[in-house]
Amino acid sequence: MSGFRAPNERVSPRARLMWTVGAVAEGILLFALALAADGLWHWVDWPWWALALIGLALAAYAVVMPTWRYAVHRWEVTDSAVYTQTGWWAIEQRIAPMSRIQTVDYEEGALSRLFGLAKVTITTASSAGALEISGLDRAGARELAATLTTRADAVPGDAT
Repeated sequence: MSGFRAPNERVSPRARLMWTVGAVAEGILLFALALAADGLWHWVDWPWWALALIGLALAAYAVVMPTWRYAVHRWEVTDSAVYTQTGWWAIEQRIAPMSRIQTVDYEEGALSRLFGLAKVTITTASSAGALEISGLDRAGARELAATLTTRADAVPGDAT
């Protein structure tokens, strides 16, 4: 693979459900805060339609974001590099040569663990920060972390 193109591998389809549940939980919390602000502080006096508009916007986010994000999030590993594409509003494509990989981390958050998913973070010598591949099934994420560790270790150099 050369240059920037969409990587071949998709994250787990269960990632959509995880992202939906997360967005719904965030939306409920934000809507509850809006209601609390409307009821507790006298300087906030929103009309009913403003609260309804906030609720609709949060619901639309919970419906649109996970599907859109799933369509965009991709990754690929070759003998020479790791390729990622992430985002849902702004799309970011990154390439990390194996020779630049410093660490590979495996993480299961509380929500991702409920869905049997995990995240692999690849730290490089780049000022742009680490590459993250979230929404991977647990077994695949463990295998990916092991593969990247082995391949990065086999490349000569000091990852700087």
